Amino acid sequence: MRQPHHPEPDPAGPGQESVWDYPRPAICEEAHRRIQIIHRGKTIADTADAWRTLETSHPPTYYIPPADIAMQLMRPNPHRSLCEWKGQASYWDLVTGADTLRAVAWSYPNPTTAFAPIRDHLAFYPGPLDECLVDGQMITPQPGQFYGGWISQYEAGPFKGGPGSRFW
Repeated sequence: MRQPHHPEPDPAGPGQESVWDYPRPAICEEAHRRIQIIHRGKTIADTADAWRTLETSHPPTYYIPPADIAMQLMRPNPHRSLCEWKGQASYWDLVTGADTLRAVAWSYPNPTTAFAPIRDHLAFYPGPLDECLVDGQMITPQPGQFYGGWISQYEAGPFKGGPGSRFW
């Protein structure tokens, strides 16, 4: 069988990490950055206590503690999925007035041992949200519709999720 093509990593600039240096299997670690989400003029999340998951070729996904989320705007969604590293995910809808973003966030109520620190923390797909910020800088959503990574000035790619990257 032919080996999948892996792209040449982009050079990492000052203050950047290459996503190609991230491990596989994935890990979680404290983020050490301010994470903010603003949607329809409301602060949905604002924290300096997030965790991030890192996996080769992916930008970080940030997991925010519920205490730093406007949980009164979040509603459980029946959708479930399974991550080979973290376990079964539960999903959340964001309700702001008449606007509902379905399954825009997910959490792991019973993660695997390696991901215990993110238990019940919520991660958000950045694409549908008005503003997602890392240390005050607007991020770019990870390409594609499946992953929830946040691309900031702190990461060098290329990033999994776009056309042709399925087997990276």
